[in-house]
Amino acid sequence: MPPDPLLDPAALDLARQLHTELYAEWRALRLPAHWTPGEHGSDVPQGWQAASVPASLQGRRTELIVAASDTAAIWRGVRAGADAVVLDLDDTFSPRSGNLGLAYASFQTFAGVPRPFLTRLRPLAHREGRVSFGGQPAVAGLLDLAAYAWAFREREVILYLPKLDAVPEALFWKRALELTERWLNLPAHSIRVCLQIETLPGLMNAEALLHALHACTYGLNAGRWDYVFSVVKHLGQWPDRLLQGRLLPERARLTMQQPSMLAYALHIAQVCRQRGAQAIGGTAAVALTGDPERDEAALEGVRLDKAREAAQGFVAAWAGSPQLLDAVRGAFAADGPPPVAPADLDTDHRSAALALPRAESIPDAAVQDAISVALAVFAAWLAGVGDVARPDASGLGRSEDTATAELARAQLWHWLRWGALQEADYLRWRRTELPDHIPAARLLDALVLAEECAPYFPAVAEAMFPEV
Repeated sequence: MPPDPLLDPAALDLARQLHTELYAEWRALRLPAHWTPGEHGSDVPQGWQAASVPASLQGRRTELIVAASDTAAIWRGVRAGADAVVLDLDDTFSPRSGNLGLAYASFQTFAGVPRPFLTRLRPLAHREGRVSFGGQPAVAGLLDLAAYAWAFREREVILYLPKLDAVPEALFWKRALELTERWLNLPAHSIRVCLQIETLPGLMNAEALLHALHACTYGLNAGRWDYVFSVVKHLGQWPDRLLQGRLLPERARLTMQQPSMLAYALHIAQVCRQRGAQAIGGTAAVALTGDPERDEAALEGVRLDKAREAAQGFVAAWAGSPQLLDAVRGAFAADGPPPVAPADLDTDHRSAALALPRAESIPDAAVQDAISVALAVFAAWLAGVGDVARPDASGLGRSEDTATAELARAQLWHWLRWGALQEADYLRWRRTELPDHIPAARLLDALVLAEECAPYFPAVAEAMFPEV
């Protein structure tokens, strides 16, 4: 096929080589990985430590997460003084409407800007139909890796790897990174990685995932809403076995102060302490409204959330907009995480992470909010916009993206499947938002009314509404 305009010809050559070497291995992976209740991860050997932190990230306290295609927003982040900028190809990004080409072009632009940059690749399970090799759609994450590594080859190449479930996936990435380094004549293990622990199997396997990639991995990142989405997908299949016949509750009850979510964060921080890695906190994703009183309340919520993470041992976190940088940065002490008593390192938090709150019923307002969130994000995503700002129940602004839409539609599926929500009521409420023929409504219906909870909505969306 002729060189694809999405990629620089040299980056396309690298992407083709990655697919030639690794496509059969990728096909053999089980994506997403299967998880059975009671599985608590693999044992790992002792006597190893994570890789060193990249020089440009030492001392940083906040990273601004921006859709990689939004050049104007990236420049705003640079000018606002973000400690580092994450060029995102996952939750805040939609590849539609020419955005993938814009994102790859931005890599070339910002490779020459003297500011620490990272990128979050797309998950291994995603395909990219806009580029093909050997008549098969590209593996999205490999394509992203080639585009970014080629652009940043003369400076630090630093990646976030999202949604890892199991060790075979980590070993696949290990081989992809090694092949990329050889192709670009980079020193071994010079590409640095932070793993996102944002699935239930990933949490159970966090130390094993870090071990598989420890030669190049310097940290673990907490992705809370993707994690809760994964919890709903996995635990929602067995409410009789894991939830005593009851339901997983609405999003408002799954805060980071809730014991099971607290255990999630503590396990990530604990693994990092034991293995000399950095624990990177979640995203501050409030959307300021311009109302001084409400905005100050939102910022105070960010400060408290990040202070909690700092007390747990996290050293930095993400900000969803430049206006949140100071609130995030101020929560993390310059001298690193607090000391930990030796006994704390022996506590296994994974069982506590499975002790989720349960609900007898779901409030109508929570069902309607989930429908609204999913439809708003789906409509935006199909139009090429990765996130939207909406008010929450208290009037404070919040930023919704792929992660929160995935959670919303999975909760609706779970509630419908186990009788807390009737199909007629779901359809009635959904139709008050959008009529049946609108693509976002059709997409939500396909996901919510399905027999099984689909792994990721972008794959369903691209199959139902392919771009021509």
